[in-house]
Amino acid sequence: MTDQSQPPEPPPYGQQPPYGQQPPYGQPSQPGPQYQPYGAPPPGYAPPAGYGYGGAVHGVHPVTGAPYSDKSKVAAAVLQIVVPLGIGRFYTGHTGLGVAQLLVTLFTCGIGALWPFIDGIMMLVGEPTDAQGRPLRP
Repeated sequence: MTDQSQPPEPPPYGQQPPYGQQPPYGQPSQPGPQYQPYGAPPPGYAPPAGYGYGGAVHGVHPVTGAPYSDKSKVAAAVLQIVVPLGIGRFYTGHTGLGVAQLLVTLFTCGIGALWPFIDGIMMLVGEPTDAQGRPLRP
């Protein structure tokens, strides 16, 4: 029989106590989990290729994982709507489209300004990209 005045000797750290006995108060029954920084892969695993920021200064798109452009979607759309001469397309790097919108607007005496105006609205509600194919920052 064991002496009831003395608490039982705890098992070495990381080992289970004998069946039917509880570990002493404050002693874990099992070693705790090894904590890692948020977003870090488990030990021995590397993230799949193409994930992570990968040098993207402005972050990545949450669905596709593509790095964001340094251009703003709102700025490009406002330029297209306020100055409907294709200025927003010049801003995003689509110079060919910007020149086409400018020439159509000039040759139709302003009636063709409807094209860049609608294009600006589409930029606000859609997912526009820059000339390199990166999505514009929201």
